[in-house]
Amino acid sequence: MPHKLRKSRKQRGSRYCGWGQVGQHRKGGMRGGKGKAGGRKHLWIQTVKYFPDRYRKVGFKPPSSLERTETVNVGDLEDLALRVLGSEKIDSGELELDLESLGYDKLLGRGRVSMPLKLRVPEYTSRAQEKLEAAGGEIVEPE
Repeated sequence: MPHKLRKSRKQRGSRYCGWGQVGQHRKGGMRGGKGKAGGRKHLWIQTVKYFPDRYRKVGFKPPSSLERTETVNVGDLEDLALRVLGSEKIDSGELELDLESLGYDKLLGRGRVSMPLKLRVPEYTSRAQEKLEAAGGEIVEPE
Protein backbone atom coordinates (compact mmCIF):
# COMPACT_ATOMS: atom_id res chain seq x y z
CA MET A 1 0.00 0.00 0.00
CA PRO A 2 1.58 3.33 -0.99
CA HIS A 3 1.97 6.01 1.61
CA LYS A 4 3.54 9.41 1.65
CA LEU A 5 6.50 8.49 3.93
CA ARG A 6 8.25 5.98 1.69
CA LYS A 7 12.04 6.25 1.45
CA SER A 8 12.17 8.18 -1.81
CA ARG A 9 9.88 10.87 -0.35
CA LYS A 10 11.75 11.07 2.94
CA GLN A 11 15.13 11.55 1.21
CA ARG A 12 13.97 14.48 -0.99
CA GLY A 13 16.22 17.48 -0.52
CA SER A 14 19.06 15.56 1.16
CA ARG A 15 21.37 15.54 -1.91
CA TYR A 16 22.78 12.02 -1.34
CA CYS A 17 19.52 10.16 -0.60
CA GLY A 18 21.00 7.87 2.05
CA TRP A 19 24.05 6.75 0.00
CA GLY A 20 26.73 8.76 1.75
CA GLN A 21 28.99 10.42 -0.84
CA VAL A 22 27.50 10.95 -4.28
CA GLY A 23 29.83 8.49 -6.04
CA GLN A 24 28.72 5.56 -3.88
CA HIS A 25 25.52 5.11 -5.85
CA ARG A 26 26.75 5.60 -9.42
CA LYS A 27 28.13 3.29 -12.09
CA GLY A 28 30.37 0.38 -11.11
CA GLY A 29 32.70 2.04 -8.66
CA MET A 30 31.16 0.36 -5.66
CA ARG A 31 31.03 -3.20 -6.90
CA GLY A 32 34.76 -3.91 -7.09
CA GLY A 33 35.09 -4.65 -10.79
CA LYS A 34 33.27 -6.57 -13.47
CA GLY A 35 32.80 -10.33 -13.64
CA LYS A 36 35.40 -12.27 -11.64
CA ALA A 37 37.74 -9.34 -11.14
CA GLY A 38 39.40 -9.30 -7.74
CA GLY A 39 38.95 -13.02 -7.15
CA ARG A 40 42.47 -13.25 -5.72
CA LYS A 41 42.44 -9.85 -4.06
CA HIS A 42 39.52 -7.96 -2.53
CA LEU A 43 36.88 -10.63 -3.33
CA TRP A 44 38.95 -13.55 -1.97
CA ILE A 45 36.37 -14.47 0.70
CA GLN A 46 33.74 -14.90 -2.01
CA THR A 47 36.13 -17.12 -3.97
CA VAL A 48 36.80 -19.32 -0.94
CA LYS A 49 33.13 -19.59 -0.07
CA TYR A 50 31.47 -20.05 -3.45
CA PHE A 51 34.22 -21.16 -5.87
CA PRO A 52 36.75 -23.17 -3.81
CA ASP A 53 38.10 -25.11 -6.81
CA ARG A 54 38.73 -22.06 -8.99
CA TYR A 55 42.50 -21.94 -8.45
CA ARG A 56 43.02 -25.61 -7.62
CA LYS A 57 46.08 -27.21 -9.16
CA VAL A 58 45.44 -30.55 -10.79
CA GLY A 59 48.58 -32.61 -10.36
CA PHE A 60 50.23 -35.38 -12.29
CA LYS A 61 50.23 -39.01 -11.25
CA PRO A 62 52.77 -41.33 -12.80
CA PRO A 63 51.24 -44.35 -14.55
CA SER A 64 53.09 -46.72 -12.21
CA SER A 65 51.09 -45.42 -9.24
CA LEU A 66 47.80 -46.12 -11.02
CA GLU A 67 48.43 -49.85 -11.28
CA ARG A 68 46.56 -51.59 -8.50
CA THR A 69 47.30 -55.19 -7.56
CA GLU A 70 44.36 -57.26 -6.44
CA THR A 71 45.30 -59.25 -3.35
CA VAL A 72 43.81 -62.12 -1.41
CA ASN A 73 44.75 -63.35 2.04
CA VAL A 74 45.46 -66.94 3.07
CA GLY A 75 42.53 -66.77 5.48
CA ASP A 76 40.08 -66.15 2.62
CA LEU A 77 41.18 -69.14 0.54
CA GLU A 78 38.87 -71.72 2.11
CA ASP A 79 35.74 -69.63 1.44
CA LEU A 80 36.99 -68.90 -2.06
CA ALA A 81 37.62 -72.60 -2.75
CA LEU A 82 34.16 -73.49 -1.48
CA ARG A 83 32.55 -70.90 -3.76
CA VAL A 84 34.59 -71.69 -6.86
CA LEU A 85 35.12 -75.45 -6.66
CA GLY A 86 32.00 -76.50 -4.82
CA SER A 87 31.66 -79.01 -2.00
CA GLU A 88 31.81 -82.09 -4.30
CA LYS A 89 35.33 -81.34 -5.54
CA ILE A 90 36.51 -80.44 -2.04
CA ASP A 91 35.26 -83.79 -0.68
CA SER A 92 36.98 -85.65 -3.53
CA GLY A 93 40.29 -83.85 -2.87
CA GLU A 94 40.64 -81.89 -6.12
CA LEU A 95 41.79 -78.65 -4.54
CA GLU A 96 43.45 -76.74 -7.36
CA LEU A 97 42.73 -73.02 -7.65
CA ASP A 98 43.93 -70.63 -10.35
CA LEU A 99 43.91 -67.28 -8.55
CA GLU A 100 45.16 -65.42 -11.62
CA SER A 101 42.09 -66.38 -13.65
CA LEU A 102 39.91 -65.30 -10.71
CA GLY A 103 41.45 -61.81 -10.90
CA TYR A 104 43.96 -61.96 -8.03
CA ASP A 105 47.57 -60.89 -8.55
CA LYS A 106 49.14 -61.55 -5.15
CA LEU A 107 48.67 -63.89 -2.19
CA LEU A 108 49.21 -62.38 1.26
CA GLY A 109 49.79 -64.20 4.53
CA ARG A 110 47.05 -62.96 6.86
CA GLY A 111 44.82 -65.59 8.45
CA ARG A 112 44.89 -69.40 8.63
CA VAL A 113 44.36 -72.16 6.12
CA SER A 114 43.69 -75.82 6.88
CA MET A 115 43.06 -77.24 3.38
CA PRO A 116 45.93 -78.61 1.28
CA LEU A 117 45.34 -76.27 -1.66
CA LYS A 118 47.33 -76.23 -4.87
CA LEU A 119 47.43 -72.61 -6.08
CA ARG A 120 48.48 -70.83 -9.26
CA VAL A 121 49.32 -67.21 -8.44
CA PRO A 122 51.85 -64.78 -9.99
CA GLU A 123 53.11 -63.27 -6.71
CA TYR A 124 53.05 -64.35 -3.08
CA THR A 125 54.69 -63.46 0.20
CA SER A 126 57.00 -65.78 2.09
CA ARG A 127 54.57 -65.86 5.04
CA ALA A 128 51.75 -66.99 2.75
CA GLN A 129 53.94 -69.74 1.30
CA GLU A 130 54.90 -70.97 4.79
CA LYS A 131 51.28 -71.17 5.94
CA LEU A 132 50.15 -72.93 2.77
CA GLU A 133 52.95 -75.51 2.94
CA ALA A 134 52.25 -76.11 6.65
CA ALA A 135 48.69 -77.06 5.67
CA GLY A 136 50.01 -79.47 3.04
CA GLY A 137 49.46 -77.27 0.00
CA GLU A 138 51.78 -75.81 -2.59
CA ILE A 139 52.17 -72.85 -4.95
CA VAL A 140 52.65 -73.56 -8.64
CA GLU A 141 54.14 -70.83 -10.84
CA PRO A 142 51.75 -69.84 -13.66
CA GLU A 143 52.92 -70.54 -17.19
